[in-house]
Formats: sequence, structure tokens, C-alpha cells
Amino acid sequence: MPEPKASQLVKSAAKTVAGSKTKHVTVGATAVGLALAAVVAVAAGPWDASGQRKAEADRAASSETGGGADHGGAAEAAPSAPVVLAAPGAAVPGPTKSALADVLDPLLKGSALGGHRTAAVVDAVTGKRLYGRSPGDTLTPASTTKLATAVAALSAAGPDHRIATRTALEKDSKKLILVGGGDPTLTAREKNPYGAADLGTLADETAKDLKRRDIGEVTLAYDTSLYSGPDTHPIGPNENLARVTPLMADEARTDDSDSGPATREGDPAAAAARKFADLLGDRGIKTKGDPASGKASERARKLAKVSSPPLSALVERMLTHSDNDIAEALARQTAIAVGESHGFDGAGVAVKKQLGKLRLPLKDTHFADGSGLDRADKVSADLLTGLLAKAADPSRPELRSVLTGLPVAGFTGTLASRYEDAADASGTGLVRAKTGTLTGVNTLAGTVVDADGRLLVFAFMTEGATDPKAAQSGLDRLASSVANCGCR
Repeated sequence: MPEPKASQLVKSAAKTVAGSKTKHVTVGATAVGLALAAVVAVAAGPWDASGQRKAEADRAASSETGGGADHGGAAEAAPSAPVVLAAPGAAVPGPTKSALADVLDPLLKGSALGGHRTAAVVDAVTGKRLYGRSPGDTLTPASTTKLATAVAALSAAGPDHRIATRTALEKDSKKLILVGGGDPTLTAREKNPYGAADLGTLADETAKDLKRRDIGEVTLAYDTSLYSGPDTHPIGPNENLARVTPLMADEARTDDSDSGPATREGDPAAAAARKFADLLGDRGIKTKGDPASGKASERARKLAKVSSPPLSALVERMLTHSDNDIAEALARQTAIAVGESHGFDGAGVAVKKQLGKLRLPLKDTHFADGSGLDRADKVSADLLTGLLAKAADPSRPELRSVLTGLPVAGFTGTLASRYEDAADASGTGLVRAKTGTLTGVNTLAGTVVDADGRLLVFAFMTEGATDPKAAQSGLDRLASSVANCGCR
């Protein structure tokens, strides 16, 4: 009996799970997503002895649902899964250009996709484009901008880079400075939501050091000098993004959520400093008055620090949940790494400069932010597929989390509630993609393993659609068709 194709194995598992699918992802659904993650991630580079890279070992696929620009609903992590499918390789034949065009052209012409649409499908093994319709034209990418931010940050700062938040004591004084390093995931909560750096831990270590110095009362200041320029996004105050400052706790959320839209603190840095003062008080260190803004001098002595999860884990979370706060932070980490100014303008320049070093197609590209909330962002389908192809390149293992962070169709992140229509449900569990949605803008870019087991990357971009749900369904149908097409 001939061996079943890779995509048939995943489809069979997906159908089993889909039959009893609820609003929340089941363990079986998570397994399907992990199976596909294994296919994609093995193609991207070596794995450790357990069959999973270390950064993923304690952050296995999350089962979350939600809607909007940043999607929420925290859930317990599923157990790590072994590699269950062989990685797609050069031995598996790819689709032909003409056969792929026969399948995709009629779908791309659908009226639901609006007046302007572009597309590209690329063979991840060879890097050759198999399908393209105006692939070099730049359109507003919405949240698929985060793919560029992810690749730039990982290649510039490295996947193991961690963002530090620290405390310093001014010499010969009792002035304590809380110094922000740009970690929006720093948490002040009793229950750490996802292994984030803990402000309570920082208070523990700081209080111990102060007590060793016989200091029981301090004047607390907070340092946000790392960033430059405006801290408010050009779109203005928004529940999808806090003011962009190097010091904040729990993304400046005023509720107990850890993802999704939420009301934010008006001054994230001051709010974080107040929480830190309370934590110090709980540990026997008094603070005089309210914390005030102030820069640590070069003479200040470092006391303690806590560090974020590695950049690879932050990238995964950013892509799965379309987290705008992490995206803007990673764009600034790129700016820090390449020596540009640490604001919106400098971050945009830095991302483009870093992608240029990777020889990606950047004609007419513009990055106004790291999150994709700004309509001034412009990228092409060629660039989006180029980013994904780089991440799938075995010689670029540092980019692997770009692939492992992509939501799984019908199961996780921004794709959890999609692929439910009969016409596009065939992509459930097979498509992994980053979504992008603004009013009149819909994009989808990701990976599929086609019916013959070939790893392909794709990007579909549209502008001018009047019915967002219909446009999303049209994009989902395009991706499903790539996944289910042998096309030879």
C-alpha cells in the first residue's frame, strides 16, 4: 500500500478534530497544529534531542481564540509533541506555474476581494516564484508588517536576545532608578501569564541589595530615556496599543487580560513605577512621595535586573496574537541593534536597513511602524513571501520562530475562528498564516504543505474590499486551494 501524503495525514487529523470543534481549541486540535508546526519548523533548521527547539519546549502551541487587531483569551499550554511528519524536501515535486494559475486566477478575481489585489506563491525549497499577480506592487499590509518586524529583529539582535529591566542606585545617595529596557511583557501580576520577566522578582532582588546597604527608604524615579521621539502611535490612543515607552507592566493594561484590545494606562511608565513602589513597600523598603521621571547617571550603581523571554519566544507570541505592543518593542530593538534612533522613524529605517542586508525585495517599501496599524506602511507580496522563504531556509535557523509563531488555520491565534465555511474549510490545520486587517485592507501571508508534501509560502493582499468577512473568506479560500493543490 502506498504511503499517505503528508497533507493527507494532517487533513485526516483535522477532520477528526473539526467534527467536535468548540469555541476553544481541544487537545486534539492543538496536536494537529503541532504536527504541521513540526513539518514547517524541521524545514527551517535542526531540532534538539527532544524533537523541539528549547525556546518552544516550555511554550508549546497555545490554544487561544479571539478577534480584532490583537487576539486574546489565555489558555493552558498543550504538551510538547514529537515530530510526526517528515520535513518537505527537494525530492518531492512542486506544482507547475500553469496548473497553479488555473486554480488561483479565478479565485483572485472574486469581487469580494476589492479593487486592488496582489499575490505570490513561492517554492520554499528552491526560492522560485510559482505564481504571481502584480507581486511587486506595494499595498498597505496591515498586521502582516509584523513578519518584517520579526525577521529584522531576529536577524539583527538574535533569537536568544533578552530585554532587561533593571534598577540602579545613584552614588552616595538614596535615589533609586527603575530603568526601562523596552520589555512590554514585564509583569506585575501574582500569576505570571507566560514566563514573562517579573517586577516582583526585581523588587525582591532590589530590596535585598538595599537592605545590605542599610537603606530602608528611597526616592524612586523611573528612566524612559532609551526611546526617542513621540510615544503615541500616529493613529492616536487606541485599545490595541499602549503608548510606546521602554517601561511598562503588562502592556499597560488596566484589566486582567494578557492579549486582545484593552483600556491602557495613560502613562504606562509612571503606572509601572507606582506598582514597583508598592512591591518595594511589601518588602520593607519605603519610598518618599510619588515616583518621578529621571535618568540614571553613568555613576549609578546597578543593583538588580530581570530579563524577558528570548526574542524567539516574543516573536512567536507577537505573530500568534498579532500583538502590537510587542511589535513596536521589537522594531525598536532592531533600531538599537543597528544604530538608528529609537522612535517610530528610526525603527522604520532600521527594519528596512536590516531587511536590505538579507537582500530582500524592498522597492517602494516603507515602514511607518512595527505593528502595521499605520496605513502608511507599504510592502509587496514579493517581500512577504521573501520573508517567509528566508525563515524556511535551513541556513537561517535563527529565523525559525517566524514560522512556528504563525497561527494554524481553524485552531490558534488570529485564525482560530476562520476556515469554518465549507468552501475554505479544507485548509483547516494545513494553512499557517499571519493575518492583516484594517478597514478596507485584508492580507494573508504564510505557509502550506501542498497535496504532494511540498512546502510553499504565499502572500495574498487586497485593498478596497467593503465586506471584511467576505474578503477574509476569499483569502482563506486562496490559501486552502494552494494547500490542496498538487497542480502538476
